[in-house]
Amino acid sequence: MGQPPHILVVDDHAQIRESVTRYLAKNGMRATAAKDAADMDAKLAAGHFDLVVLDVMMPGEDGLSACRRLAAEGAVPVIMLTALGEEPDRIAGLEIGADDYLAKPFNPRELLARIRSVLRRSSRGEPLAGKLAGRKVRFEHLVLDTDRQILIDDDQGEIPLTDSEFRLLVVMLERARMVLSRDQLLDLTAGRTAGPLDRTIDNQISRLRRKIEPDVLRPRIIRTVRNGGYCLATDVEEQA
Repeated sequence: MGQPPHILVVDDHAQIRESVTRYLAKNGMRATAAKDAADMDAKLAAGHFDLVVLDVMMPGEDGLSACRRLAAEGAVPVIMLTALGEEPDRIAGLEIGADDYLAKPFNPRELLARIRSVLRRSSRGEPLAGKLAGRKVRFEHLVLDTDRQILIDDDQGEIPLTDSEFRLLVVMLERARMVLSRDQLLDLTAGRTAGPLDRTIDNQISRLRRKIEPDVLRPRIIRTVRNGGYCLATDVEEQA
């Protein structure tokens, strides 16, 4: 049997660090605590970790800055912890590459479920592009280069995509002209079910529209379907 996953819990609040690491250890995981971003860097340099649980609000370097560095290195998945109601922090975390987020105060069972979901996606070793891996896909005025994770417009301008934007776009390209509910999109992109106030997909759609729609106020590529969800309302073709 392989080693249990090793989780690094980064939070300046000692009680949260201790309670989370104890809970994870009781549920079959190895857990190490770090009090801030500098401590996190030291722990990461000294050992192997499968996932980082990272608080946004910390003294010194904040969690968003630390997440941006981790995402650029691409070495370890990140789940952000944000204050309840701080939607801008959650959106920013997803934009810079966090794999998921959870608002404080949180149920440790939900954190455990989200950790397991992210680890399952990571351990499968599947490319984010799924069936489109290694291909170039044209839709409207854009070509998606799945190897480089960028969009190329008709003027050869390049538009980079975050992991979450890329994963969402691939899911919709594979299901062009299908109406997909928010729950379906969240399940396909993150492997979890939406809560009653979960706006993850709406926020990701809004960011993606800013990158692909000629007129964001009148979107025609990704359409909102009343009481249905979203639909990629265009034809898609693979390029040689």
